[in-house]
Amino acid sequence: MSVRTLADTSVGDTIEARTIPVGRDSLVAYANASGDQNPIHQDEEFATSVGLPDVIAHGMWTMGAAGSVVEEWAGDGGRVVEFGTRFTKPVVVPQGGGAVEVAGVVKSVDEATRRATVELTVTSGGDKVLGRCLAVVLLD
Repeated sequence: MSVRTLADTSVGDTIEARTIPVGRDSLVAYANASGDQNPIHQDEEFATSVGLPDVIAHGMWTMGAAGSVVEEWAGDGGRVVEFGTRFTKPVVVPQGGGAVEVAGVVKSVDEATRRATVELTVTSGGDKVLGRCLAVVLLD
């Protein structure tokens, strides 16, 4: 995998849309790794009892899924020097699984610092699930 270069990056460049599947098994694994055992992420009956449509993915799982798309585009996770977002809607994960769609566009390139700012669009089931999702990538 080659790292993204300044010469090959321009404002308006896009990150091709990617669909990242999420199943309930992924949520259990994430809960075990993160220590976030909130039952809204694993127990359908509990999730619906508190007004959710079904089990939902952890917000940080969703952010990580989006970040993995930027990491792949940058060519190295260490090149992603800033990453931030706002959580706007949960990712619903029905029994058969769900998905997150991630795409991006380069909003600015700073030649002096060799950094590109990428704005991501992150949706699930047609709903925007992350807002103000921006990553700053160090370019070769």
